[in-house]
Amino acid sequence: MVIERTNEEVIIRLPSYVDTNGLQSLVDYLTYKEATAKSKAKQSDVDALAKEAKAGWWAKNKDRFVK
Repeated sequence: MVIERTNEEVIIRLPSYVDTNGLQSLVDYLTYKEATAKSKAKQSDVDALAKEAKAGWWAKNKDRFVK
């Protein structure tokens, strides 16, 4: 593995025999870190938004699960 930092980016090189299925979780995590790197949101704000989204989803879909 080679990790290289340039002025613009960090480059990670892995041998081609590395299992790409396992790498997907790492890529997902790095995507999350990139998306939230400059966020000023507080954890309490994130929790409230998640609760609101879940409640909205349940209101729209509960008839599919509860009969």
